[in-house]
Amino acid sequence: MKNIDPNRITPSQCRAARALLRWSQNELAERAKVGKQTLADFEREAREPYDRTLADIVAVIEDAGIEFIGTRESGGIGVRFKLMT
Repeated sequence: MKNIDPNRITPSQCRAARALLRWSQNELAERAKVGKQTLADFEREAREPYDRTLADIVAVIEDAGIEFIGTRESGGIGVRFKLMT
């Protein structure tokens, strides 16, 4: 698995990534092998998952072709499809 900084994904980025992929919460939870309630709570900012859980979510999303972009210095955060080369 990649060495992922779990602090770089926000609940809104997670929701946006799912929307781009047209995945339900159930589908992402199953693919990442995390609890559906854990994912739902994270996305509505009710709970901060363990670092490993966030890393699993990020890995599945990135493997599906999404990249997490931006920082406050670069003008904001978001998600987009990775450029295929």
